[in-house]
Amino acid sequence: MATSEINENASEDVNASGASNLSARSAAATVYYPVAPGQQVNVRRGPNTGSQIVRVLPEDSRIAIRCQTRGETITGPYGTTDIWDSIAPGQYVSDAYVKTGSDGFVTIRCS
Repeated sequence: MATSEINENASEDVNASGASNLSARSAAATVYYPVAPGQQVNVRRGPNTGSQIVRVLPEDSRIAIRCQTRGETITGPYGTTDIWDSIAPGQYVSDAYVKTGSDGFVTIRCS
């Protein structure tokens, strides 16, 4: 599921001929993180288990994290954490079920 997209904060350069060129720093590959093997992961409306389940990620899913926030502390295959990953507006999964390779934040904090 390798794909790329233009970074939302990308700047566009225009050369002398007026042609548009994206600067090297603007074309960033989207990083997809795997959910814990053999797990179906609940996607919730907010960063806690009291929030409505909006969908369930199937086993062997990979997700792009748009931002992260603190919420309810959860224990899962990748430890105990209060970090929740936003995968779309109003859609959160506990970072305890996502293999990011870090115990901390790996991207920007949700505002």
